[in-house]
Amino acid sequence: MKMKDKIVVALGGNALGNSPEEQRALVKDTAKPIVDLIEAGHEVILAHGNGPQVGMINLAMSTAANTPAGTPEMPFPECGAMSQGYIGFHLQNAIREELLNRNMNIPVATVITQVIVDKNDSAFVNPTKPIGAFYSKEESDKMVSEKGYVMIEDSGRGYRRVVASPQPVDVAEKETVSALVEQGHVVITVGGGGIPVYREGNKLIGIPAVIDKDFASEKIAEILDADYLIILTAVEQVAINFGKPDEKWLSKMNLEDTEKYIAEGHFAPGSMLPKVQAALKFAKSKPGRKALITSLEKAKEGIEGSTGTLVVLD
Repeated sequence: MKMKDKIVVALGGNALGNSPEEQRALVKDTAKPIVDLIEAGHEVILAHGNGPQVGMINLAMSTAANTPAGTPEMPFPECGAMSQGYIGFHLQNAIREELLNRNMNIPVATVITQVIVDKNDSAFVNPTKPIGAFYSKEESDKMVSEKGYVMIEDSGRGYRRVVASPQPVDVAEKETVSALVEQGHVVITVGGGGIPVYREGNKLIGIPAVIDKDFASEKIAEILDADYLIILTAVEQVAINFGKPDEKWLSKMNLEDTEKYIAEGHFAPGSMLPKVQAALKFAKSKPGRKALITSLEKAKEGIEGSTGTLVVLD
């Protein structure tokens, strides 16, 4: 491994807490292993999820819209943009503080990032991603008729709006992100998978959707010609037969192994499956690229080869 790798780190939104106070406290711990990688000489680009945060914002805006004050309802892409700024504000300040505590004067910036999708993506035919609050059947029917929302019954808890989860095609601000990285900045980008937009002539138009943050992280890693994609999760390694007597933790998966395990259904959809799929896609995108799935605390050790699950082409 050369001395300085370019690394895209994908941080889960659930690791950031459910309130501003909780998030401010958690990002202080999050910043330490991120800065460990920077201190080791690597270029680090940080991506993150936003599931709890965008849900909180969307719920607050929807609730406010139903008050006597009549606050305008906020479209979902705008809620995603708000979450990028909110999470970026806390992350960039925590990373900046940790860098300065180590006498490292490196600029940190959040780029509000739009991720381009195909508006004809098949995901829009069958929306599956629940967002926002729970509603009664009567409220749900009203939202379907008045707003055209797609609503589903969610595990006996009520009805929720669902939106599509399309694949990322491109990143609108890729030149900006690339220029900042080349200048030595730590960049936080594609937050929450990016704000989903589609092209119409010279316009970028927001569309209600949720792009999986692991796939968006893989896309920006490809665009930036990163050496590593690190996908952070709650466990140190990937397992097959997870939770069963024959559970097996994996330190490495090649192309054949990974495709076999996916086909056999070892990875849960909406949990480990997109992480493994994104890791495999990055490893296949160019010879020599590697993806690592591990926990935040073990990221540096994983790069050094002592833990985590490494996904490689062969």
